[in-house]
Amino acid sequence: MSINREKELMKLSGEFQKMVDEFFSVQCRYQAAIKEVQTKLEILDEEFQMRHSRNPIHHMQSRMKTIQSMMEKLRRKNERISVASAVEHLTDIAGIRVVCYYIEDIYTIANLLTSQDDIRVLKWRDYIKEPKENGYRSLHLVVEVPVFLSGGRTPVPVEVQIRTIAMDFWGSLEHSLRYKAVGKVPQDISDELLQAAEDIAALDVRMQSIRKRVDILTAAGEGTGEAAGEDAETPDAPEVDTPESDTP
Repeated sequence: MSINREKELMKLSGEFQKMVDEFFSVQCRYQAAIKEVQTKLEILDEEFQMRHSRNPIHHMQSRMKTIQSMMEKLRRKNERISVASAVEHLTDIAGIRVVCYYIEDIYTIANLLTSQDDIRVLKWRDYIKEPKENGYRSLHLVVEVPVFLSGGRTPVPVEVQIRTIAMDFWGSLEHSLRYKAVGKVPQDISDELLQAAEDIAALDVRMQSIRKRVDILTAAGEGTGEAAGEDAETPDAPEVDTPESDTP
C-alpha cells in the first residue's frame, strides 16, 4: 500500500470517527430529552389515576433515529448530510409513542403536557380529526423541552405521537403488511385497509361511549349524584402557528 493511500484511509477513518463521536454527543442530548418528556407523562398519568381512579395511558415507547435514518431523511429533504444538519433540520430525532385507552384521553394528555410552562409546542398535527388518505390516525406533536447538561441549558425537540390502543393496533399491522408487500400494494387491499381503519375508528367511539355509561352507573352506585360519564366535547387543540409536521 502506498504512503498516500494509507494517509487517505487514515483521514477517512478520522472523519468517520468524528461523525460517530458527534452522533453520540447528540444522542446523549436527545435521550435526556426523552427522559424529561416521559417523566412528565408518567407523573400526569399517576396524578390522573389518583383523581379519577383510572389511568389514561396504557403504555409508552421511545426511540432514537439511527445515523442511517437521519441521513436518509436529510437526503429526501435535500439538506446537507451531517449530524449538525440533522440537529438543525430534523425535529423527530427523538420520539415517544403514547398509547391511550380512549380518544378523549389523547387530548387530555396532550393538553396537560403542552400547558406546562417549560414546554414549547413547535408543531401540532391532528390525524384523528383529519386522518391520512390511507386511514392512519394519531395526534402528532413536536415539543421543545429544556435539557440541563454540563454546558448549560439546551432546548431539545421531541416528537410525541399519541393514539389509542385501537389506532396503534391498526397502525402497526398496516405498516407490517405494506412492508411485506412486494412492490405497490394493490388497490383492493388498500381499500380494505382503509375500511378496517374506519371500522376501528367507529369501535373507538363506541368503547368510549360504553365507558361513559359505566362511569354514570358507578357514580350512581356510590351515591355521589354526579353523572361522571356525561357526554363532553373533545378538548380542542391549542392554536399553534407552525409549519406542518415532519413525519417519518
